[in-house]
Amino acid sequence: MNKKKIFNDPVYGFVTIPTELLFDLIEHTYFQRLRRIQQLGLTMFVYPGALHTRFHHALGAMHLMTLALRTLKDKGVKISAREGEAAMAAILLHDIGHGPLSHALERSIFHDVHHEAVSLHLMRKLNAQFNGALDLAIAIFEGTYDRPFFHQLVSSQLDMDRLDYLNRDSFYTGVQEGRPGADRLIKMLTVVDERLVLEEKAVYSIENFLVSRRLMYWQVYLHKTVTSAEQMVIRIMQRARDLVRAGVEVPAAPNLHFFLSRHVTQQEFEHDDQVMRRFVRLDDTDVWGAVKLWADHPDKVLNYLAQSLLDRHLFKITLQAEPFDDEFQLGIVDLIAEHFCLPAHDAAQLMLTGRISNNAYDADGQDPIDVLTKSGRVVNVAEASDLPNIRAISQRVEKHYICYPKEIL
Repeated sequence: MNKKKIFNDPVYGFVTIPTELLFDLIEHTYFQRLRRIQQLGLTMFVYPGALHTRFHHALGAMHLMTLALRTLKDKGVKISAREGEAAMAAILLHDIGHGPLSHALERSIFHDVHHEAVSLHLMRKLNAQFNGALDLAIAIFEGTYDRPFFHQLVSSQLDMDRLDYLNRDSFYTGVQEGRPGADRLIKMLTVVDERLVLEEKAVYSIENFLVSRRLMYWQVYLHKTVTSAEQMVIRIMQRARDLVRAGVEVPAAPNLHFFLSRHVTQQEFEHDDQVMRRFVRLDDTDVWGAVKLWADHPDKVLNYLAQSLLDRHLFKITLQAEPFDDEFQLGIVDLIAEHFCLPAHDAAQLMLTGRISNNAYDADGQDPIDVLTKSGRVVNVAEASDLPNIRAISQRVEKHYICYPKEIL
């Protein structure tokens, strides 16, 4: 069987699957599940075109990795065929541990179980099935391989993951200002002392990338309407979980019901094969099927939330720089209780509060974006730039939000 396939990607055009191992990984049931997990969760409520999946994104990130490796080889960096395949496998599988609706439900269905840790565990299970073929890919993913630039290509502040999701998400949302200029950035990559750097002439392209990333966060990922929808689906899952654990009958697909009924820890994910088997069968269709069922549930809070989400009758959301004071929040709860004839405890379930924050670049964090100057020095891009933009972008901006039903206004 010819496994060197070509697929047509709407963002990059024709993309090749370069090796048989990568083809077999894509064909595996763990990876095929990503077709049923949307990349941007509930962002479709604001941007109707945002219906692409984690499957799209993983293939796109692998394609950008092939371009980056080719650029580095052309500049004299020694990269073996084994290392190249391992780097592509690592980026291909980097999101394989995502749960339903991507980030939205990461902490409401599971408890302190992060998708990166689940991805690593699934990679180890795949490695056993493929007789150790992923040993090097796992070392690159974990950052333990002695050539750190490979890990930086997979996970850093300017990696193939970020370049693809910004490219792809801006394409599908139509937010053209979010395009990061990935082609030029990849062409400017090089390696110094086994660390990834960019040539000095890429400074303005890096600034464009960081500005694009900041814009995409505020305009797409942290859009206030998206935030409202995501908080509603989180509260739906929390309410269903609380009811199930209180002994109330809440219909759901068996695998979703399993996680709603149990406090599953990271340790159980890694040591109980039953938990992992249930997880890899869980996707967005389970969540939407449950929400449709719950719109008719006798619990007033659950059915109101579920029906509102189905109808896109989203909560009013207000943002401000400071936390909302307790008296204001109590007033909102009182209005909800009065309007819906609910006890205060249940009324509080229809008020959602929290905070969102964004900084496009952490100049003092791990794996900063380094620039090779014409004099041969390697410096942080914040020092290399003659514009104040990058330092300004590094400042964390935090906003507090409160969401509640529009009927109480």
